[in-house]
Amino acid sequence: MLNLKLYRMLAVMFVLVFGGVKFAKAQSGDVYFGMGTDTDSSNGQIVQTYGPPTNYSTPEMTGLFGKFGAGYMFKPTLGFGGEYNFRFSQGSYAGLNYRPKFYDLNVIWMPLGNSRKVVPEFQGGIGGVNLSFYYSSQYCDLFAGCTTSNSYLEGSSHFQTHLSAGLRFYVKGGMFVRPQFDVHYVNNFFQFGRGWVPEYGVVIGYTFGRQ
Repeated sequence: MLNLKLYRMLAVMFVLVFGGVKFAKAQSGDVYFGMGTDTDSSNGQIVQTYGPPTNYSTPEMTGLFGKFGAGYMFKPTLGFGGEYNFRFSQGSYAGLNYRPKFYDLNVIWMPLGNSRKVVPEFQGGIGGVNLSFYYSSQYCDLFAGCTTSNSYLEGSSHFQTHLSAGLRFYVKGGMFVRPQFDVHYVNNFFQFGRGWVPEYGVVIGYTFGRQ
């Protein structure tokens, strides 16, 4: 239920930004997308999953992640926004495949919101994490050859809090590049080694209604 509400609120923000909203003076909106990585350690467990009895070590969280989000600034220094962050491809998890997805709603603070070229940006909020698990198998016969299937097994959802610090560099008009560091604290994230999940990335975005 929590992630459904967050998806709806993200959709509303995108509609507001893209839907031709006439921003009042000192108000602006932005959209962005980018790439990075989220990392976590292994929990050190040895487990058995599907297939022949085999012991597997649980992995670390790594890989290339995508991010997209939107924000609305009702003051030059203060606003709100939402983000969705996901691993592009499925990773290997103890004989299964997995894909993590992070989503959050945030308060945005830009202490130098009227700066023309370089703008520090801080975010803080709450959201959720969903881990989806898949089972990949191959079947071969003499007539049809081999086919591979990748079946969804189950998912695990967790509450999270989110903090972010970044630096916007406006390169032309409303277009900006923002390197940023995020950290997620995921409640009861037992599939990995710790609740703290650092994130490193860079996004490209555009600000509408910038004075």
